[in-house]
Amino acid sequence: MAQPLLRASRVPAVIQPIRPRRRFSRLIAALAVTAGVSVGIGGYTFSYAKGLSYFSTEPRACANCHIMRRELDAWEGSSHHANAVCIDCHLPHAFVDKYIAKAENGWRQSKEFTAQTFAEPIVLKPESRRILQANCERCHGALIDTLEIADRGGHGGAAPDCLHCHAGAGHGERAALGGPYKGKEHEAP
Repeated sequence: MAQPLLRASRVPAVIQPIRPRRRFSRLIAALAVTAGVSVGIGGYTFSYAKGLSYFSTEPRACANCHIMRRELDAWEGSSHHANAVCIDCHLPHAFVDKYIAKAENGWRQSKEFTAQTFAEPIVLKPESRRILQANCERCHGALIDTLEIADRGGHGGAAPDCLHCHAGAGHGERAALGGPYKGKEHEAP
């Protein structure tokens, strides 16, 4: 008689509730697969994009992206080639500020390149232009102080934007530059 009671108390497997432990195991497995796929795709992308090279000061790292090839070639033939690499002009010199700017530029540039929304020729963003100006003044400050700039009074005692006259100093000449200085409100965005 004990056997029929055992058979009658059995519930078919299809309607048995999933035990909390089994549900937790499935969640862990799903998270592990998701994390593995994410790390795999991220690692492949980082390797394909030569991600470690961006931590160096090597100018060729700036040309990993093919749209920078012209700028690298022009820099190699410029007067700055013997004295400065890309980061000397384009990044702040303070350690933390340098890597913050490097990360912001890298993120924006990789996003724009991937989405094909970058401007060509490349246009400096206002913050990048400010950094470039500060680095010009840092390296050439003694020379700037000795110059007699006729228009200096209209700039609050400061020299005009170096790129106004010297836009080709690092990368060669570009079209549509020069002319009368119009001030910051007329700069490219």
